Amino acid sequence: MYGEPFMVLNGIEIERLIKENKLIEGYIDLEKQITPNGFDLTVEKIFLFKNRGAIDFSNKERLLSEVKEIRPIKKSPQDKYGWWILKKGIYKIVSNEICNLPKNLIAISFPRSSLLRMGAFTQTGVWDAGFRGKSEFVLVVNNPRGIEIKQNARIVQLIFLEIEEVKEGYKGIYQNL
Repeated sequence: MYGEPFMVLNGIEIERLIKENKLIEGYIDLEKQITPNGFDLTVEKIFLFKNRGAIDFSNKERLLSEVKEIRPIKKSPQDKYGWWILKKGIYKIVSNEICNLPKNLIAISFPRSSLLRMGAFTQTGVWDAGFRGKSEFVLVVNNPRGIEIKQNARIVQLIFLEIEEVKEGYKGIYQNL
């Protein structure tokens, strides 16, 4: 495969890997979350950043920002799920889903276009080959009037890229979180 272009998995292949190899676990509705070219992750928790973080080359002096969970609010007592009312700002999102990437797949994500149309977007890193765990990313709300997000809303789309299998997969501190 060296020198060849990578392959982007389609929805059929993603569904097969979910069913056969548990590529994604903890999803809400497989049929709704699989897209023609990816998989939609949903919101489990939203957090505010409480303090600044620090990052260095070796990670010996890395300091992750402390966060405070924002609780969703039900609009009526009959509602099964609540809403987060978010002002303009930056938030940490944790997904419901658990990713189990084999050593020959990586993932990248993009905000859903509905989010962009509301004046918000996400910032993410790469899901490395061998990564296992819940996904975390940043939500930036630029809309001066804010936005509302309902619990379990689909917010980003993961795109899976097949790569030449790596010897050693992801071994960082976020493994199995």
